[in-house]
Order: sequence, then structure tokens, then C-alpha cells
Amino acid sequence: MQQPTGEFLGVPREPRDGARVAASELDRRLAAADGLLRDRYPGERPGRQPLHTVYVPADRVRTGLAQQWGEQALAAVAEHGLPYPEQLHERISRKLATEPIEDLRVDFEDGYGRREDTTEDAHARSVAAFLAARPAPFLGVRIKSLEPDTRPRALRTLDRLLDALGTIPPNFVITLPKVSSAAQVEALVWLCRHLEPAAGQLRFELQVEMPQAILGPDGGCPLPAMIHASQGRCVGLHYGTYDYSAALGVAAAYQSMEHPAADHAKQVMQVAAAGTGVHVVDGSTNVLPVGDTDAVRAAWALHLRLVRRSLERGFYQGWDLHPVQLPTRYAAAYTFFRDGAASAATRLRAWLDGRDSAAQRDSAARGTGYLDEPATARALSGFLRRAVACGALDVGEFGTDRSMLEPL
Repeated sequence: MQQPTGEFLGVPREPRDGARVAASELDRRLAAADGLLRDRYPGERPGRQPLHTVYVPADRVRTGLAQQWGEQALAAVAEHGLPYPEQLHERISRKLATEPIEDLRVDFEDGYGRREDTTEDAHARSVAAFLAARPAPFLGVRIKSLEPDTRPRALRTLDRLLDALGTIPPNFVITLPKVSSAAQVEALVWLCRHLEPAAGQLRFELQVEMPQAILGPDGGCPLPAMIHASQGRCVGLHYGTYDYSAALGVAAAYQSMEHPAADHAKQVMQVAAAGTGVHVVDGSTNVLPVGDTDAVRAAWALHLRLVRRSLERGFYQGWDLHPVQLPTRYAAAYTFFRDGAASAATRLRAWLDGRDSAAQRDSAARGTGYLDEPATARALSGFLRRAVACGALDVGEFGTDRSMLEPL
């Protein structure tokens, strides 16, 4: 049957070319939206994400700091007993001996306080020498905020440090605390361009510690505008447990990573960052494993539970503030990934084997009990990649193989 000539959706056409013309017209109409989606939501950032960020005040960094943290963690385990199953002891001990700190942030803000300008200048230069030696796989500095009171000192510290550093080390970031507007992010982008040396581009993280970062004066959420104002330089949003809780009037005894206000803020951060390649990082607990064995083990139990809770909610990185938190950071992560590895590998293998045939998919669903879709398969593969990257398991364990670790 011959198609009538005339118009298709208002576009002149020849017989039988309506679909082709319509496709071309749709491409034209959606070109701008397609470009915006591609540019602003590029997907997951490639490469390893550290399990934690360790904050150390600028006046306390010393050569061998990471090794010292690992030694203190191992000594605490020897003194107070294992806070994890015996079968993990060799794996965690090896981690604490070889790479105890994955991401190190030298702090010039709250953990450091206010000093004489000459004192902070000297610390900025000594920190540059410390960071140049690459004491951890991921590293950086937290400067003071860009609020009017601390802005000059933030600029001066960063200028002194970068001048002494010269070349930007791999995986180096600047952490900007107490961000409250996209204008501050735009200003930081300008500052990075102004200060960065020829060798390397500066990237940064934003700390969400102010309620104004979650809900702006217009009733909207400023976080997406902050991320996009960074022009690709923002690599993380870090939740600030105690500043944020205090700003909401939460009593000190109830300020926690698991307070409902914390969950709300982090869920907003998670949605804002989805698809952008920006990691969302949970905060810390200030209940430290110090004192007698009962006190240490109680703090370990809390830390284990909170880290596991974060992982289950899709926050794969958090803050650690004390060397003796390291055993439970790795214990929580390793048990989380090992608990889920066998099921993830089985489901992913079934999906990979059945993705090209409806009959094979039906067979895979009968075998695993799951009718997984491509998005879930990507999540399963991502889970296993994280597990291997962080040292929780080795390829070959729980039925894993290299094909499962390829991005889908």
C-alpha cells in the first residue's frame, strides 16, 4: 500500500520516508538537550575511589605519618583483640602494614585553627614538602572557607603551598569547607586557574556543612548549580556531620552520621551528584577508640556499624579521625564486599551469559531467582570492581573473573 505524500508532523515528505524525516527532526529538536545531558552527566568517574579520607591538622604531619598510623592500628588490635572475624586478620593486617591511609587530607581549617600568619605560612611550606613525597595514594589540603572572615587566609595558604609544591601530585585535591553558594564555587574555579602551575590542573571537593547548601533562599537546592559551576573540577561532595547538625540546632549528644537530618542531607547530595562523576562522601564519628579495652571495643562496634550502614546506602567513602579507627574501617568495608560477592558474581555471570537471548535470560532468572536488568548488571559489576580495588577480595574468589570487572 502506497503511503500518501504531503506532510508528516508538519514536515514535507516523500512516500515512505516519514520515519526517517521524523528521526531527523527529533535529533534537531533534542540536540541541545542531548548535549546538556552529555556534558553535565558524563557518568561514573573512572578509576579507584578511596574507602576513607583521613584528616590530620597541618601542624601534626610528619614524615612516616601513614606508617605510624598503621603501626598504632596494629598495636591496638594486638592489645584489645580483633574487632573482626579471624579469617580477615591476615588481609587487614597486610593492609595496615602496606597502605594504612588511602586518602590523606592535611587540614588548615577547624582541626588546625587560627595561627599567626607567619606560622601558617611556614606550615604551608612544610606541608608542600610533605605532600611532594606522596605519603598516600590520594592526598590534598583543606583550606579555610571563602567566607569574608577567612577568605584572605585561605588564599594566602593556598598560594604559599602551591608555590612551594611546584608540580601538582597525582590525585591531589583542595577541600573547600562551609560552601553555601554556587558563587563561591565559581570563585574557586577562578582562583584555581589563577594559581595552578603549568604542570597539572587543580581539582577540588566541596564540604556540605551549611543548611544553605541543601536548601537555598529561593526554595531550591543549590548543589546541582555548585557541581556544574565547577566546570568539571569538582570531584567530591563531603558531608560535614557536626557543623551541619549544629547549624540545625541538634543537641551535641545526638549529632551523628545516622541522625535523620544527616540522612536527609546525604540523600539530597546523592541525588544531586548522580551521573555527574562527583563522589558523595559520608562524614565521621567523633566517638574515638581510646581508653581501656571496654571503651575501645565499644567505639569499634559503633564505627563498624556506622561504616557498614553508609556502605549499604551507597556511600563508599567516609572520614576517619584517629589511627585506631582504621581496623574497623577496613573490617566494615571488607565484610560488606565479601558478604555480597558470591551473589553478585552469580547474578552477573547469569546476566552476561543471557543478555543476547530472551530464552537465556529466562533461564538465568530461574537459576538465580533474579530477573536483572542492564542497570542492575552495571551495579553488580561496579560492586565487584570496588571490592577488588579496595583489597576486600581477589579475582577468582567467590566465582569472580576478569570479565566481570569490565565496565558495562
